Amino acid sequence: MKRILLIEDDEELAELTAAGLSDHGFDVEWTSNGHEGLNKARSVQPDAIIVDRMLPGLDGLGIIRALRNEEIQTPVLVLSGLSKVEDRVRGLRSGGDDYLTKPFALIELVARIEALLRRPADTRQTSLQVGALELDLIERTAKRNDREIDLLPREFRLLEYMMRRSEQLLTREMLLRDVWHYNFVPDTNLLNVHMGRLRHKVDRPGETPMIYNIRGAGFILRETAGRTAVAPMRALSH
Repeated sequence: MKRILLIEDDEELAELTAAGLSDHGFDVEWTSNGHEGLNKARSVQPDAIIVDRMLPGLDGLGIIRALRNEEIQTPVLVLSGLSKVEDRVRGLRSGGDDYLTKPFALIELVARIEALLRRPADTRQTSLQVGALELDLIERTAKRNDREIDLLPREFRLLEYMMRRSEQLLTREMLLRDVWHYNFVPDTNLLNVHMGRLRHKVDRPGETPMIYNIRGAGFILRETAGRTAVAPMRALSH
């Protein structure tokens, strides 16, 4: 059972959140004070932390900065009523791994925590690069060489997932589970529609293709054209 440390001074919200997380199989420890929360983060060694931005004693960003200065890399999700872009950027640049604005749906909070817990320990990056393709995880921007790529939020998450796993075959099941958080494979062309839009944006006419469809298997993001990943080139389509 994964242990979650919840640092939230709104008692009613904390009780509802803790109960919901417990229903999804998490062991939740709750505190309402910033200083106490920081001490618990050090001592109980949670698998993930959910911290309110505004707290008595020590605010959420202060807690995160203190942990990162001590090289404690526990994944942290920031909860806040502040929803402006600059507020989200400040939360992430302070060392937070994710940022969720209030009010929020419990199912989304659970999905985000599950995603944080699936990440390898060495993925605390602010940017990703695969060949000419670059992704800024803070500003949420993408470009290929000097060309800006305008991505919708779901497209950004899909591309981030693929870039973290470049040269790997990504099945439909993996993509629907980890990007859409489905626990089953729905009978829908949802993935094909999004992937088609993403490929159109990433691979423009005249550019070397980077996203390939392995027919009947899944998709691959490749840094270099012409390399064989898991199937012969005749099985690839673009």
